[in-house]
Amino acid sequence: MHKFLVIILLLGAPARFWAQADRDAESNTVDEVLHTLAAVRSYYEVAISPDGTRLAWVENRTGEGVHGTSILVAGPSDFSQARRITATDNGSAYEDQIAWSPDGTQLAFLSDAAQSGQQQLYVADIESGKARRLTGYTGHVSTPAWSPDGKSIAVLVIENSPRSVGPLQPTPPPSGVVEEKIDEQGIQVVGVSTGNTRAVSPADLYVYEYDWAPDNAGFVVTAAHGDGDNNWWTAQLYRLSLDGQLRLICTPASQIANPRMAPDGKTVAFIGGLMSDQGVVGGDVYVVPGSGGEARDLTVAMNASATWLTWVRSGKLLFTALADGDSAVETVDTDGKVSPLWKGPELISSGSWAVSLSPDRDGRQTAVVRSSAMHPPEVWMGPVGAWQPVTRANQEVKPMWGEARSVHWKNDGFSVQGWMLTPRDFKSGEKYPLIVHVHGGPASACSAGWPAAPIAAYAAAGYFVLCPNPRGSYGEGEAFTRANVKDFGGGDFRDLMIGVDEALRRFPVDGRRVGLWGWSYGGYMAMWAETQTQRFAAVVAGAGIANWLSYYGENHIDQWMIPYFGASVYDDPAVYARSGPIQFVKNVKAPTLILVGDRDAECPAPQSFEWWHALKTLNVPVEFVVYPGEGHMIQQMQHRRDLLLRSVQWFDRWLAPSGEQPAAGKKQ
Repeated sequence: MHKFLVIILLLGAPARFWAQADRDAESNTVDEVLHTLAAVRSYYEVAISPDGTRLAWVENRTGEGVHGTSILVAGPSDFSQARRITATDNGSAYEDQIAWSPDGTQLAFLSDAAQSGQQQLYVADIESGKARRLTGYTGHVSTPAWSPDGKSIAVLVIENSPRSVGPLQPTPPPSGVVEEKIDEQGIQVVGVSTGNTRAVSPADLYVYEYDWAPDNAGFVVTAAHGDGDNNWWTAQLYRLSLDGQLRLICTPASQIANPRMAPDGKTVAFIGGLMSDQGVVGGDVYVVPGSGGEARDLTVAMNASATWLTWVRSGKLLFTALADGDSAVETVDTDGKVSPLWKGPELISSGSWAVSLSPDRDGRQTAVVRSSAMHPPEVWMGPVGAWQPVTRANQEVKPMWGEARSVHWKNDGFSVQGWMLTPRDFKSGEKYPLIVHVHGGPASACSAGWPAAPIAAYAAAGYFVLCPNPRGSYGEGEAFTRANVKDFGGGDFRDLMIGVDEALRRFPVDGRRVGLWGWSYGGYMAMWAETQTQRFAAVVAGAGIANWLSYYGENHIDQWMIPYFGASVYDDPAVYARSGPIQFVKNVKAPTLILVGDRDAECPAPQSFEWWHALKTLNVPVEFVVYPGEGHMIQQMQHRRDLLLRSVQWFDRWLAPSGEQPAAGKKQ
């Protein structure tokens, strides 16, 4: 077991530290929250059959005493009984990425049943449940999709990939001669009857997403040449034939995602917008001729951010969106007429974090995973907005926190929204501490789904938690998302501070006991905020950015910065410097806890080291923790527990009422 590499400096700390009993209470609160979250049956994918009569989903194996995931199928008549589709004999395997055949009689999926950690493509007959293996890859395999005629299945493959793909994953430590290593992800096509495979895309092309052409002759793809982790932000739209011929059909003005070809093959739709993290999608709905041409924005006036889309047989586009903090489902035709179908204060998805769903070919029946702050996720099915529950595995799980309330405020002509999660059973007439939780991105959003661990832990520990969606976030339209371009730490910071004022006005919050927590862009905002104001009595900065000038040369994904700053750091260093916390570090007074993974490629650890070094030199109370073997997202359970416990203890220490050192969860 790894030991934590912990760098700790407690300068100017109170003479009386919190008692052992209080530390035990904090530990108990964190463990109870983790236990509550771990007890939830998670649903990673949901997929409805093309004719809408069957439903498949992927869930974790909570409480079964084995590792892995399960694929369940229900229907066509009785959805209360589900049966497992699997490639394993011993019950333990990671099986996911499900895809229905066009006729709904077979289900493709990935499984590591043959070799732990190495997924292969399987096809199962729905009636018999029998699965057969089609591939023998060595490397990373993902995203199976059936050809329209049902004779082939395409997959994305990185041959001999040494790690999971994406910049969120831990990067190998450098050694020897450092070179840019490029592992290209390409499309391969697998014959369903024969298992024969062949590569389709050019060897020097990284394919991010794809969709089959309706004539079975090829694909529409988003792709780029060069390093796949770094060049998602410069991806273009191509047509790719089965014989490997590549033709550019659109060079978009911004990032693109979700390419979808119309049933008649004449039009391609995609989501375009300012997106700061690979795969975190938000923007407007665009269409472009299938033969190539200029893209046309169908939702130019929409005060929401499209997150997923597909064509339905009526010829319309069905899409999901983040809209003013809520989830929404709408349609748009090729003339740009938008028709809202449903909107609600919860998170609906097809299994990922993003707002999405799974429709049948007509769009009449849909499947979603629904959750809210008070109700953990379950699988639902039915017409949009008239869903009925299919699973009830989490009905006994009760939240340890209060309710989520949508909060609005005005600033600089913008309407800004955020979510306030309350402590459970808080008493009127009493004042409570507040933690402001800044999301990553910045192109992302806080939603009203089942809360993530930090937010849940703070609310369970007796804090009000405000999660604002300042300018730069999704949910208010593309102009709002673009409003922090060349202005990091400007209008977005002012939005946060007006949000704090609104929280103090509307809720029983003690303005002297306000803390700030953030990770990634939120970690940057935590570092920045404590240089600009003394409103925060304690700060936790996770995977932050202290110095944009040095960050540009340290991170592995510098292409994301060009749309935000307008130029590289070598061409316009001034625009980077004016948003850099390190330029104003001598203003910092707030006790600060700094957290980071040592293999982080998105916000590398040297940024946190730089901030720690500055604060300790300036005699600011500071503690610094580096988690070994971790990337941008902390994944190992012992590290996640340590992170939560340290965060709660940090806020309890510095946000306690004057003269007290209360334990987490203690009435204040």
